[in-house]
Amino acid sequence: MESQTMSAHHELDGIMGTTSRIPRLLSAEGFPEWKYRIEKYIKMKDFKIWRSILRGPIRITTTLEDRTVTDKQVENYTDDDFERVEEQEKALATLTMDLSPKIAQGFREYTFVKALWEALIEVYEGNEDIKQIRQDMLRKKFTMFNYVLGKSLETQMKRFITLTTEISSAIILVTRSEINKKLLNSLPKSWDMNVSVIKKTKDLNRLSLAETMTIIKACDLDEKQR
Repeated sequence: MESQTMSAHHELDGIMGTTSRIPRLLSAEGFPEWKYRIEKYIKMKDFKIWRSILRGPIRITTTLEDRTVTDKQVENYTDDDFERVEEQEKALATLTMDLSPKIAQGFREYTFVKALWEALIEVYEGNEDIKQIRQDMLRKKFTMFNYVLGKSLETQMKRFITLTTEISSAIILVTRSEINKKLLNSLPKSWDMNVSVIKKTKDLNRLSLAETMTIIKACDLDEKQR
């Protein structure tokens, strides 16, 4: 059992990433979270790599006597020239290694890191119409979110965190009050009294989701102790 738990944690670390392990893109469904995490990971490891992704391919040139600008021959590269090229190659290698082998196969044609990054966004986020459809679906999912009979309080809150993370990734603006009220209203019927007290005594416009969850957990613990 312990080995299975460790294996599950190891697999999760490979997907989500840690300070020493790069997050991996394994599926289309995981793209929004991966996009968020890979940016943070790369910036933490080497901001130059992230800069290379945004800046795009570089051209090493030289100016001839007639003032014509042309590509510089590799044998004439300076140390600074090689450093700029190596920075781009390192960025491409880093982004490529973030992809699972199955996904990477579909993007091997891209030899510049910025082009690869933009292709991933286009494929997995889609155009504006697709983004709008996804936003509409998430708004509906948020509106319909409710308690699932038989599920634990912890499971309910994990489901809600997943949903709010997707909403944030889709750049849907939802106020703190809306988020907190939705979570409170989705608690089991037995929580009606606690929910009423929380709404009356707490400023839901100011509370973060984490703070609201802490209050809910405290109420749950108090009930269990009684």
